[in-house]
Amino acid sequence: MGFSTRISAVLAVAALTVAGLAGAVGADAAGRPMAADLRLIAFNDFHGNLAPPAGSSGRVTLPDGNTVDAGGAAYLATHVARLRGESEHSLVLSAGDNIGASPLTSALFHDEPTIEFLNRIGVAATTIGNHEFDEGYQELRRMQSGGCHPADGCQFRPRFHGSRFPYLGANIAFDSGAPAALPFTIKFASGVPVGVIGVTLKDLPSVVTPEAVEGFTFGDEVAALDRTSRLLDRVGVRTQVVLMHQGDNTEGGGPDDCRTVPGPARRIATAASASIDVFFTGHSHQQYNCVVDDPDGNPRPLIQGSSFGRLLSVVDLKIDKRSRDVLRAETVAHNEIVTRTVPADPEIAALVDEASAKSAPIANRRVGTISADLVRAAAPSGESPLGDVIADAQLAATAGNQAQVAMTNPGGIRTDLTYASSPAGEGDGVVTYGETFAVQPFGNITQTVTLTGAQIKAVLEQQWQPQPNGTTLTRFLQVSSTLTYTWSRSAGQGDRVSDIAIAGQPLDPAATYRVSVNNFLAAGGDGFTELAKGTDLTGGPVDLDAFTAYLSANPNLSPPAPTRVTVIP
Repeated sequence: MGFSTRISAVLAVAALTVAGLAGAVGADAAGRPMAADLRLIAFNDFHGNLAPPAGSSGRVTLPDGNTVDAGGAAYLATHVARLRGESEHSLVLSAGDNIGASPLTSALFHDEPTIEFLNRIGVAATTIGNHEFDEGYQELRRMQSGGCHPADGCQFRPRFHGSRFPYLGANIAFDSGAPAALPFTIKFASGVPVGVIGVTLKDLPSVVTPEAVEGFTFGDEVAALDRTSRLLDRVGVRTQVVLMHQGDNTEGGGPDDCRTVPGPARRIATAASASIDVFFTGHSHQQYNCVVDDPDGNPRPLIQGSSFGRLLSVVDLKIDKRSRDVLRAETVAHNEIVTRTVPADPEIAALVDEASAKSAPIANRRVGTISADLVRAAAPSGESPLGDVIADAQLAATAGNQAQVAMTNPGGIRTDLTYASSPAGEGDGVVTYGETFAVQPFGNITQTVTLTGAQIKAVLEQQWQPQPNGTTLTRFLQVSSTLTYTWSRSAGQGDRVSDIAIAGQPLDPAATYRVSVNNFLAAGGDGFTELAKGTDLTGGPVDLDAFTAYLSANPNLSPPAPTRVTVIP
């Protein structure tokens, strides 16, 4: 039976199962409560962070601006167990990117330890995120169904059984139009069916390499949600929950603030079917707890729990057993901080220790030293110390390609490089291979292309990307020391960048230059389509190898001065 055929069969069985319950749910005996309580516990963008993440990636910002250490699989498991114990019925859910861009303790074993962790805490369903496609569709299927890696075999355990939960993607299809993933799954609370719908961002092809999504289409989120919601309505599933790998950005605030910048998540959550009761979101790695109105004017939660297992998004529902629908006025939502002051779950702690021990010979190898934290947080100009270093590393690594400039995307920089010693005890200022892998886990290949000066200007202008809702998405490229420029806050689209210089000389629009980027950017990723027009492409080393080589060649490295990019009113 083919995969799409199996999906169709599962949908048919689900429909028959729910239809068979019609008329039975409301037949409670006299005196029994006519409302069911259901607690939904969700997280997003875990990215294989089994050990507590370091630096800013392991802290949660509070409403007063202070921070608290958070995250770590063993602590997350303890919080989940307590939250589940407080409610008669509960579901643990994920809004995607459970794997991919993971630290070495998970990535070295193709994220198999992370899947084991998710199984053990009882995840009931996840949507598919863009990073689930990092190694292509066949690897995603292996994550679901199990089996050893086709090239590396089973390195973590002798066997890999896969996930015990479904991966959902109502808007993912093969080019033929056949579904490539289950659109929904059905769970039950006190006999009441609960439909869990999954969608991923329709722009997923723009944030992964082209070969990873060849043969697939990613449809409009609202259209997919409406279509799936109608199907659930027809078979009597009135309680509907969405796991959506799409999110908004915020202007700060604490875990339960709603200071979002209007973006795709809010647009989708206000437009999609009024039958949907809750939206769990992801992808943007933000913390917010909002309420939006559905098309009928009724409120529903729109919530996201940061990333890396630092927050759990908790939504408590009260469901009318007769109508099978949520009593929206009684919905309560909050983001729970995964503090490290609770006891670590011993079973999960043992799993993490096993992964850490097996990866230690590689992870703890010393590759360099630094004199202070190298952070990925950007200055108002968009420039960050860690971004500067990585761009300089890629320029140095591609000197043989006659590279004059290097640029890298901020989304490829996953965490800070901290001065303080890790728990492995390598010593303050010592940088290990595992720490550099956590910073750059994608294994992208550096490539050098030829661009005209006019094209370089166009690339820099593409850092500001107009969105369909009238807002602008800003993605600041991190640039090598050989490139300087100024940008204006008040200038219009396409006219923000000026005073561009390469190696101290003004940019000549008609001249050609050799520019190094990673293969993701070279293919036009993150909206930098101008880079895909480059010519004379020459390959270089893997970005992580370039980074570690640069650290080795520059001991006691200090954060560069932020002088490459200047911002003016």
